[in-house]
Amino acid sequence: MERAIYERMAEIDGEHWWFTARRQIVAQAIRDRVTLPPAPRILEIGAGTGANLPMLAAFGTVDAVEPDEAARALASRRSGIAVKGGLLPHAVALPDGGYDLIVLLDVLEHIPDDRGALTVLRAKLAPGGTLLMTVPAAPWMWSAHDVAHHHHRRYTARSFAAVMRDGGFRVRHLSHFNTLLFPLIAGVRLLHRLTGREGGDDALPGATTNRMLARIFAAERYWVTRRALPFGVSLLAIAEPS
Repeated sequence: MERAIYERMAEIDGEHWWFTARRQIVAQAIRDRVTLPPAPRILEIGAGTGANLPMLAAFGTVDAVEPDEAARALASRRSGIAVKGGLLPHAVALPDGGYDLIVLLDVLEHIPDDRGALTVLRAKLAPGGTLLMTVPAAPWMWSAHDVAHHHHRRYTARSFAAVMRDGGFRVRHLSHFNTLLFPLIAGVRLLHRLTGREGGDDALPGATTNRMLARIFAAERYWVTRRALPFGVSLLAIAEPS
């Protein structure tokens, strides 16, 4: 991503409604859908500026990888974790069989060879290990936001499941999320497209609006792990090596 995107992320990822609610949903998914052994080893790929690491550390010992040097340094300072560098699929030095849970939160869409990346990560999981990922959904919603964030694609449920199968994984659970706010977000994206006002949509709203959006989005944590929601702005998957 562009330097400005990382800088903006560092400013808002602790309080922006989208980041805070997504962390709650991911934490609930781990509690409900992932069986971890005692003293589990967890790996986050694409840690960004490190806002997810404290949440993951509540479940076990965490390692992290982030290719951007400045973001990596900030993530290390924030978390106290020595975040590693490297790019998937071939330039990440990680032990085979070393992790009980590998997490990619809106990362796979940044990787040109998504299938190759998953094939590499499959070897990094310990026996019985789990892969948890989120990605942007609904390819028709492609916008300037995706371009600014250097996305290569948005996924459908079918294409997301297919890339996991091709990477050597069996999907245990797959659901859309950010469903309650989907009509609002889709409407704004379409309006901006029609009016030529497309741009990044990660601005931090006012405090009251931010709290309201966070509560609405985070409320989905009680549904996303229990059923497959049929539509949404994002997709969440939990998979295991096949």
